[in-house]
Amino acid sequence: MRIKRLPCLTALPLMMATPALADAPRVAVDIAPVHALVAQVMAGVGAPDLVLPPTASPHGYALRPSEARALQDAELVIWVGPELTPWLADPLDTLAGDAARLRLLQVDGLRLLAFREGATFAAHDHEQDADHGHDDDHDHDHDHDHDHEEDHEAAHDHDHDAGDDDGHDHGHEEDAGHDDDHDHDDDHGHDHDGADPHAWLDPVNAAVWLDAIAAELSSLDPDNAATYAANAAAARDDLATQQQDIAARMARVSGSFIVFHDAYHYFEARFGVEASGAISLSDASAPGPARVAEIRDLVAAQGITCVFVEPQFNRGIVDAVFEGTGVRVGVIDPLGAGLEPGAELYGALLEGVAASFEDCLADS
Repeated sequence: MRIKRLPCLTALPLMMATPALADAPRVAVDIAPVHALVAQVMAGVGAPDLVLPPTASPHGYALRPSEARALQDAELVIWVGPELTPWLADPLDTLAGDAARLRLLQVDGLRLLAFREGATFAAHDHEQDADHGHDDDHDHDHDHDHDHEEDHEAAHDHDHDAGDDDGHDHGHEEDAGHDDDHDHDDDHGHDHDGADPHAWLDPVNAAVWLDAIAAELSSLDPDNAATYAANAAAARDDLATQQQDIAARMARVSGSFIVFHDAYHYFEARFGVEASGAISLSDASAPGPARVAEIRDLVAAQGITCVFVEPQFNRGIVDAVFEGTGVRVGVIDPLGAGLEPGAELYGALLEGVAASFEDCLADS
């Protein structure tokens, strides 16, 4: 039986529990774009807590006490998975061991993409997207009836089954090492084996997640199941409209571009505006001299007009690499660093990404 909570009368800091209605389930979410999706599904019932500030890199982070409390108080934790936040796996076990979990990269019906390796990207065959394994030990799946041409199924990992040993999410892979022929881009922030975890930048994936989130919340809170389902359906409709608008706009974008690191592949692949290469292997590494030389050759050979960086990271490396080349530097915010967390953030994030492409590639 849940403790009845009084509604909040004053604004609280981001990491304190957001205002919630009586008996709303306590839900902790890893990153701001996913938090926005959960907030849409929970509208009228309660509000989720956000664990990771959108200004921080998800690939490496140390929890603050208030963020740890959000996990400790959670009845449900929704996260992309250890592929994005490997550091979060241990705190989940120690702080949220009794909470149900929804690991989004293992939800059925996703289109998962493999990492693109090397400074320059070969033409990417999306029929060869990431082979993401299934965890067949769960006792129930949530069916997502989405007929997407290139979808790749992955298992929906429910770690709240009463029959499990301890309710923990044991489906994550350990960080693996990197091959040494990547020009020693040291201290990369996440494993580049398997699926690229930035899956929220494909709105079709987000639509699949909305259904999974609603199903998980309904399992935890059946009294509000109809509200969750209706909210998810409305959010999917809004996403479909926005996707059509962005597709029309991206069809008018021209010119070649590269990225600081390969963080936007899902958006690129969905809307047919794919990068020619990446300066760095990851967001936490500096490119070596050979990689920089390869990128400079690519700029000259393909007439690259734009390079995209992220607001979470210092753009000094980019400025140094492209000094005197005339290449424009655009900023794409994949996490919503400049946006107010909440239900509106996801749509605003997609709009911001689309606008960045239009601005940097205009008049190419």
